[in-house]
Amino acid sequence: MLTDVLRGNFLTSESVRGKVSRKRLGIGVLPCHSAGMKKPTIPSRSQFVVLRQICNFIPCHLVPKLARETGVEKKARTFSPWSHLVSLIYAQLTHAIGLNDICDGLRLHNGLLVTLRGATPPSRNNLSHANKKRDASLAERIFWSVLGHLQTLQPGFARGNRGKGAARRFRRVIHVVDSTTIQLVASCMDWAKHRRRKAAAKCHLRLDLHSFLPRFAIIDTARENDGKRSRELCAAIRAGEIVVFDKAYLDFAHLFDLLQRGVFWVTRAKENMAYQVITTLPVSGGNILRDELIVLLTHSAANDYPDVLRRITALVEVDGCEQEMVFLTNNMEWSPASVSDLYRCRWSIEAFFKQIKQTLQLADFLGHSANAVRWQIWTALLVYVLLRFMAFAQGWHHSFTRIFTLIRSALWRRWDLASLLQSYGTASGAFRFIARACPRGDEQGWMRV
Repeated sequence: MLTDVLRGNFLTSESVRGKVSRKRLGIGVLPCHSAGMKKPTIPSRSQFVVLRQICNFIPCHLVPKLARETGVEKKARTFSPWSHLVSLIYAQLTHAIGLNDICDGLRLHNGLLVTLRGATPPSRNNLSHANKKRDASLAERIFWSVLGHLQTLQPGFARGNRGKGAARRFRRVIHVVDSTTIQLVASCMDWAKHRRRKAAAKCHLRLDLHSFLPRFAIIDTARENDGKRSRELCAAIRAGEIVVFDKAYLDFAHLFDLLQRGVFWVTRAKENMAYQVITTLPVSGGNILRDELIVLLTHSAANDYPDVLRRITALVEVDGCEQEMVFLTNNMEWSPASVSDLYRCRWSIEAFFKQIKQTLQLADFLGHSANAVRWQIWTALLVYVLLRFMAFAQGWHHSFTRIFTLIRSALWRRWDLASLLQSYGTASGAFRFIARACPRGDEQGWMRV
């Protein structure tokens, strides 16, 4: 019998009964995966489908009002602006890969779709024409209006959790500025070409590090340099707040403007920056190599920024390896380690870009025009904010990807949305029914898989 066990012929309770005990053989047998787990709860029913409950977070009057102000309503005939928005939200939540995917899916659920404030399924031609001709500023204004509305409903949604790690030490609002490139097809999107055989759109974003919500965004082609958008991105930052950005946004005239406005900033220095050291400040060792006060030497840079800069050289761990990085800031009171940690917080925006690009539909676009691309990107940001608000309201502690996949699978179910999110959690253990030979006396020889 022991030979059978060692060969992989696992024992059953019938074969063991009356012959030899597991304890004598040193066999550890795990319970099955369902043992000890709570019985899964079924979400309570609702008279509305999940998609309608998501769309209910958008105020009823908002889309018609903004459509009138932008002039979109005058050009809409059979396909209303509200139906257009619902179609694009559905495309994001289902990860639709084309116009036919959206039109067929909504047409199959026409009866349920009408309950979404009279939304109608589009034809392929109507949806394509709306993406191309209707002003994408409508989608932009809808996004900012809905974001403001959700922050009014839940003030804690706007405040966030005051950051994590190093960001928690700063009792100030911290903004992170960066951009992400969204690849497009060069052969049919000439307006987005930025190289000979490459085309891309670029989303410049200012992110609130505490709430992890966008505060300002610009969607344009990837042709322009990031530094040209720095003033627009930082225009609304108030005195006493902090902004962190990469060296791609380094513009000394803009940095001096932030200094005069009372805004603290942290960025990285370029390798070819010409400067003169005025004072060398003492460092306490560790990962901080140098802490210096400098002035710029080149004529144009000195005219743009005539004041003193602080230059800090530190060792920063990147992908398990320490790299030497040089930071610039206009704050003379922070410790060098705080400046280094503050810049490391900038990498949080990369997690934001990863969430929206890997989860939402920003790979397959529903149109080739610049207007259609902007419609899709703004709708993706809108869906992101709606899902983040639902996660905040229901105390969702799992990943953004999981709430997205859960909503996608239950989109046409008549389940209560709050009950659906509350009923899902992780399993209490990842165990399978496994037996293995253990040394004699080792009765805790469980195997986790």
